[in-house]
Amino acid sequence: MKGAIALELKHVTKRFGAVVANHDVSLSVHHGEILAVLGENGSGKTTLMNMISGIYYPDEGEIYIDGNKAQILSPKDSFKYGVGMIHQHFKLVDVFSATENIVLGIEDGKKFNLKESSARIAEIADKYGFEISPEKKIYNMSVSEKQTVEILKVLYRGADILILDEPTAVLTPQETDKLFAVLRRMRDDGKCIIIITHKMHEVLSLSDRVAVLRKGEYVGTVETAMTSESELTEMMVGKKIALNIDRTDALGLGERLVVDKLNCLDEYGVKVLQDVSFSVHGGEILGIAGIAGSGQKELLEAIAGIQPTESGKISYIEPESKELIDLRTKTTAEIRDLGIRLSFVPEDRLGMGLVGNMDAVDNMMLRGYEKSTVFVDRKKPKELADKIIDELEVVTPGTSTPVRRLSGGNVQKLLVGREIASAPKVFMAAYPVRGLDINSSYTIYNLLTKQKESGVAVMFVGEDLDVLMDLCDRIMVIASGKITGIVDARTITKEELGLLMTKTTSVFEDRESRTNSEEKESLSDE
Repeated sequence: MKGAIALELKHVTKRFGAVVANHDVSLSVHHGEILAVLGENGSGKTTLMNMISGIYYPDEGEIYIDGNKAQILSPKDSFKYGVGMIHQHFKLVDVFSATENIVLGIEDGKKFNLKESSARIAEIADKYGFEISPEKKIYNMSVSEKQTVEILKVLYRGADILILDEPTAVLTPQETDKLFAVLRRMRDDGKCIIIITHKMHEVLSLSDRVAVLRKGEYVGTVETAMTSESELTEMMVGKKIALNIDRTDALGLGERLVVDKLNCLDEYGVKVLQDVSFSVHGGEILGIAGIAGSGQKELLEAIAGIQPTESGKISYIEPESKELIDLRTKTTAEIRDLGIRLSFVPEDRLGMGLVGNMDAVDNMMLRGYEKSTVFVDRKKPKELADKIIDELEVVTPGTSTPVRRLSGGNVQKLLVGREIASAPKVFMAAYPVRGLDINSSYTIYNLLTKQKESGVAVMFVGEDLDVLMDLCDRIMVIASGKITGIVDARTITKEELGLLMTKTTSVFEDRESRTNSEEKESLSDE
């Protein structure tokens, strides 16, 4: 049941130089409701939320909290007004416990009492159904536990208005269901909850209303029960678009890449991949699922020659000659010349693959600059940049604009588009749609399908299990550096994938254990 208006924006505008991030935005959110905020990349969602949480200050317009005009000049001010934002990337101290992280930075003039704080945290957790141990260290926690600490941090400070940015990006389906149950309890307790997400099915299942932004302007708010995925997408984009993944049959062109008993250590000597064995065929999309940090990134980087390996084999089978090539003996450049491309979208999109101070044309040239002599030909890179900007609808003033000035999603489109344009034989895409709006995401999915149809062996690391099941031919699940299953994407369920993502042993180890057990029973019977 909706209560009084908790938060109201009136004619809010925010500019960054000549760029208008938000223009004349007016919307309201009530106590006891969950509002989803939708919009394409660069539509101003995050900027708007950052003004509510005190990171930015509006150039024009006013913000009202519980009917009173609010002056939010910093995140500390936002807490004063009962506003708390849970960012996608957690801000926690690993060596501290949950309690220590939650109370860190509180200045209430009282003497700190760890026991009392832990008791209060446990009380809040019990009220809303959180599962947390206040004494547990952050470095021992799962991703969902860390997120719980972040939410408890703002609740402990008395927040009645909560903003969650992509809250399910790194959660399993089971963890997502638990989070949604908690958010519904908080809503029923009168909290005002705003979520930013690109997962349309989550918007439709969780929210009470949906507010849509387009190109920095407020389009409107609709009742979730009265709308549909296609209507919301049309509001976001401004035109009707088809949201279909047209999965064709795998071409079955034979093995293109074979990995056998691969082991990798990280920089601290911790094993991140353990006896990983699989193959990927030409003309198929092999999906890779797993909780964040399970070894997906290290696996693709090992194949691309970026991540050092401890033992095992990585073999590339040349499609024409069928020659077996050992990639572990090759340099990164030699692997790239074989036609093996890695498009990895890290948390810092400009940390790998693109140079922020360079424009789109110069970034297109990065792949082949070492082959140039004294003079550099900019004509073809310019044509490629124009093509990517046009086909992927990159929002940019022009090809001469430094990419650091673009939104994260538009930077991502340039990176993925450049890698696909290089005509690879093996294409590895890690989180290529992370942070992208739904229209851009489906454009990327269709590009991956086209690669598959042209005979490319595609490996796709994704976070959305529904997409993995609709897009891929097979799905390989990694948990704690081990393969726990390789399944048919057409027949597996989301719940079964979620269980494989949290297993501590692989299905192969389970099978071996059962076989050994049966052999022992047989011997004892004899």
